[in-house]
Amino acid sequence: MDRKILLPETDLPRQWYNILPDLPSPLPPPLHPATKAPIGPEALAPLFPMELIKQEVSSERFIDIPEEVREVYKMWRPTPLYRAVRLEQALDTPAHIYYKYEGVSPAGSHKPNTAVPQAYYNKLVGVGRPTTETGAGQWGSALAFAANIFGLELKVYMVKISYQQKPYRRSMMQVWGAQVVPSPSPDTQAGRAVLDADPNSPGSLGIAISEAVEDAASREDTKYSLGSVLNHVLTHQTVIGEEALKQMELAGEGPDVVIGCVGGGSNFAGLAYPFLRRRLTGDAKTRFLAVEPEACPSLTRGEYAYDFGDTAATTPLMKMYTLGHTFVPAGIHAGGLRYHAMAPSISHLYHLGIIEARAYHQITVFDAAVQFARTEGIIPAPESAHAIRAAIDEALAAREAGERRVILFNLSGHGHFDLGAYDRYFAGELEDYAYPAEKVREAMQHLPRV
Repeated sequence: MDRKILLPETDLPRQWYNILPDLPSPLPPPLHPATKAPIGPEALAPLFPMELIKQEVSSERFIDIPEEVREVYKMWRPTPLYRAVRLEQALDTPAHIYYKYEGVSPAGSHKPNTAVPQAYYNKLVGVGRPTTETGAGQWGSALAFAANIFGLELKVYMVKISYQQKPYRRSMMQVWGAQVVPSPSPDTQAGRAVLDADPNSPGSLGIAISEAVEDAASREDTKYSLGSVLNHVLTHQTVIGEEALKQMELAGEGPDVVIGCVGGGSNFAGLAYPFLRRRLTGDAKTRFLAVEPEACPSLTRGEYAYDFGDTAATTPLMKMYTLGHTFVPAGIHAGGLRYHAMAPSISHLYHLGIIEARAYHQITVFDAAVQFARTEGIIPAPESAHAIRAAIDEALAAREAGERRVILFNLSGHGHFDLGAYDRYFAGELEDYAYPAEKVREAMQHLPRV
């Protein structure tokens, strides 16, 4: 039995998978924020290079990966697939647990899978300066890495609570040449408005998005880059699942359940969508489980409605599960999962009952992270540990049922820059926080009327 399954560079995918053509029904269209009328690709032109806009709305099932992008991917891809044998033994479960490990990338997470093509397409059309937001810092560091590869200037608006909690993520971005500011910042009108209302605001991804979008819209040399939520981002991430399909075939097994943590949805979609292709075409009965924090439960307790992607209400309206664009999350340590809404395609699939969702408190997530580290050796990011928690619970359920179950999850990044959170866990200083239902109800009063 092989504990790790490796692919040669020749098996690096040549195409990304676009799930849109295979959805049982079309996604509800994005709407203009002012007129509420459906918008076309031209409405996105001020923010994104045209090639990314084409991918956003493409009806093609597969999109060719440029050779320049594949050459950069080869710095770390294909990534390994591991069988978690020691974890299985510790759980005394008949389940087989596999995980796809994305922490081997230079930035330590799955995020470069889309950062590299986004930087490439910006470079291709002469855009010299992207802007972006980042929560935990994984997306910001990935785009800083990619911008450096292609010689671009980058400004990152980092959610203030993460800017304070994770200084070494900030350091990584600066090593790769990016300018990083805490958000809300005095650099934009959106940031100043938040600071005027609350000088001690911890920030949110919605606020940081507002700042990055405003920055991009105000300069001709600048475009905006987003690390999750949008279709082209999720499409780029499918290199994960396309590799995992081959690796599971080499293992001689197919997953009964595929698991990923979700904030905006990119790493879950990256692993799940290629496997979901088989489910949607009737060739498999695999379950798909998206796992989120109780402190930011957009799928499990949000509403499926049109909402803005940012706090300042400047983005197009998208139909998605949302806690409301005014949502300001608690300062939990899974910073990459603190977004108020979910990717439209994931929301659509959840609404149709094709995928499942589960929410966990952070202490039980850290329990799982430590158990995983002590059996498998890898210290996981708090975000990824949500998937580990669910995988362990699935394995325990298999033990109770006395059934063999094949579990596959995405270990989307390592936790080497999250050791402060582990310190707090061991000191007993972490607190569980469930986002109050009354706050969701209040936020729903501010949803745009469509």
